[in-house]
Amino acid sequence: MCFRLTRCIEVDSSICRVFEMGHVEEKIDLESDEEIPFNSLQTMSKAHNFDFEATQVGSQAIPSTSWVEQMRFRPLRSVYIVLIKAKINVLLPFGPLAILLHYLTGNHGWVFFFSLLGIAPLAERLGYATEQLAFYTGPTVGGLLNATFGNATEMIISIYALKHGMIRVVQQSLLGSILSNMLLVLGCAFFTGGIIHNEKVQRFNKAAAVVNSGLLLMAVMGILLPAVLHFTHTEVHFRKSELALSRFSSCIMLVAYASYLFFQLRSQHKFNDSVDAVPVEERNSTEDSDVEEVADITQWEAIGWLSILTLWVSILSGYLVDTLQGASDSWNMPVSFISVIVLPIVGNAAEHASAIMFAMKDKLDITLGVAIGSSTQISMFVIPFCVVVGWFMGKPMDLNFQLFETATLFITVLVVAFMLQEGTSNYFKGLILILSYLIVAASFFVHVDQSNVPGG
Repeated sequence: MCFRLTRCIEVDSSICRVFEMGHVEEKIDLESDEEIPFNSLQTMSKAHNFDFEATQVGSQAIPSTSWVEQMRFRPLRSVYIVLIKAKINVLLPFGPLAILLHYLTGNHGWVFFFSLLGIAPLAERLGYATEQLAFYTGPTVGGLLNATFGNATEMIISIYALKHGMIRVVQQSLLGSILSNMLLVLGCAFFTGGIIHNEKVQRFNKAAAVVNSGLLLMAVMGILLPAVLHFTHTEVHFRKSELALSRFSSCIMLVAYASYLFFQLRSQHKFNDSVDAVPVEERNSTEDSDVEEVADITQWEAIGWLSILTLWVSILSGYLVDTLQGASDSWNMPVSFISVIVLPIVGNAAEHASAIMFAMKDKLDITLGVAIGSSTQISMFVIPFCVVVGWFMGKPMDLNFQLFETATLFITVLVVAFMLQEGTSNYFKGLILILSYLIVAASFFVHVDQSNVPGG
């Protein structure tokens, strides 16, 4: 008892006033920690934050020293967390290396390859900074931030290519992101999760999967109709009707996606009723892991990192798009194959790894949020957004993805929708999705783009 009393007196002399108020209150305060007055409670909380050796230095130097050290090392701590801590950050030096090779050698193949490797960690760090900012903004604004920055890399590359009139690159790269997420990412996640948890049936929220499948089918309808209108030669005004329909459909798709966000954020408690079918122990473990999550960086640090990372992605995207044709010539690969297959695989490598990791931990709802949710976001938000941006730029960006690409997307959405309708997964479903993606990749390797007109 005496030791606690002297320690508290050393930390703050104001406690002496509390003990002088009466001997009876002193005994109550010493015997029960819950009945300590709020004035002394603040001092006690400060004392518990320091080590025992720190109490011998002095009461006035302790809080000021810790505050100064915290302010001094906070920027270094933020740099460590964002740029060093994650293992994928070992790829960050490839970005400056790509720029250096561009001016020293001019080899488009290597510049394109190193730009891809440099963008991969930046895409993952953008998602991390967005998640950190969502801790301070709440779920509603956090959902909007995820809609904006979740596929920021694809949006930046698409806008840069759109500015230079490379409409086919924009269409094929966004199409490749959808195909990669739905077939390759989801297939690898189902396969690895099914192998590790082969003794049980992995389940996910069937209601969320059905809603995302419906949105994907709506996106297919928006992309399919302009292509059918073009190839059946039934337009009232050649090319003008197709472009007008694409812009109108894009605005409708953006409204539908905004409504989906509102529905998902405002009606979450009703939307997740089907989770009751999941075992109680699994739900409790997931809820406990969500409660323990705390922001690693401050709000303004998250905003600053979002700005820095977005600027750096914009710079590398310029070198990536400029060397695309040169890389196609040096590697002897079609531009469509690089745009649809190579770009999405490398650009979404971080999402691929996280989806597989969550499937291995038997958290398939998060896996579907990464894979199917990202595909929904690209088809219902990024693609219509690029059409609207091209509208303001004066570029004829439309939803006519050509007949071959549109048919590929339509069949892919149907295959995935059938795989998700039961609300369960296993390694065989994952294997089917992976093999389907190999067929798609082979078809684009032998595919010759019939759109020879510059700008689409």
